[in-house]
Amino acid sequence: MKRKLLIILSVITMQMALSQNDASFGDGEWFKFRMSYSGFLKAGNATLSVKETKLNNKDVFHVVGKGWTTGMIKWFFKVKDRYESYFDIETLLPYKFIRNIDEGGYTKDIEIDFDHNENKAYVNDKKNNVKTVYATTPNIQDMVSTYYYLRNSINPSDLKKGDEIRTDMFFDKENYGFKLKYLGEETISTDFGNIECLKFRPYVMAGRVFKEEESLTLWVSKDKNKLPLRIRADLAVGSLRADLEAFKGLKHSFKILVDN
Repeated sequence: MKRKLLIILSVITMQMALSQNDASFGDGEWFKFRMSYSGFLKAGNATLSVKETKLNNKDVFHVVGKGWTTGMIKWFFKVKDRYESYFDIETLLPYKFIRNIDEGGYTKDIEIDFDHNENKAYVNDKKNNVKTVYATTPNIQDMVSTYYYLRNSINPSDLKKGDEIRTDMFFDKENYGFKLKYLGEETISTDFGNIECLKFRPYVMAGRVFKEEESLTLWVSKDKNKLPLRIRADLAVGSLRADLEAFKGLKHSFKILVDN
């Protein structure tokens, strides 16, 4: 019996190790994006960083996303955004989400704690000093963890053009059915060279920022990293594009096409 238990534990440990090795990202990953408005005007920068840490004695990834305007843009529309997510290293389910933004005077300062056993989100609107509790769906994701969850779970070999990938996301104070449509493969020119990409259409909430649900297009590298190489958004006024310009701490090798 003891030998059987040891064998089972060994198999589980090996599976966990293989799962971690096959993950698309890991501790120390860092991205920097260059933002441009309507295709030519420098608009700002954004960064994404991943670190392993602990939250309430749980092993988590702590992802911090920052975005800010630069140059001429900031003089008439200043943006300073900060997003944070703490999610489980194994399940990738979020425990805490932070959104602190200032977009041309439109501000929010929200912290959300997730209870996955009770399927509840505890929202602390710090700006208005209001605390509320909302029911969530099982395996809910937050705005940041959704990307990392999909990045790890999508298998390119299983995708067919037109496929839709769905997951549930809690955003600010409501459950949101997030949908990602696969548009096929495309090779794009980047700062690093020509890269084979998977092209997606994330469906977003139309309104204050985005023109319509199909306003966003995303290109990620067709490798194990699934790097976000380019994002293009049609806004209520003009368009915004983000291009990856620097990175470090990749978990896997990065494939660049070489011209013959």
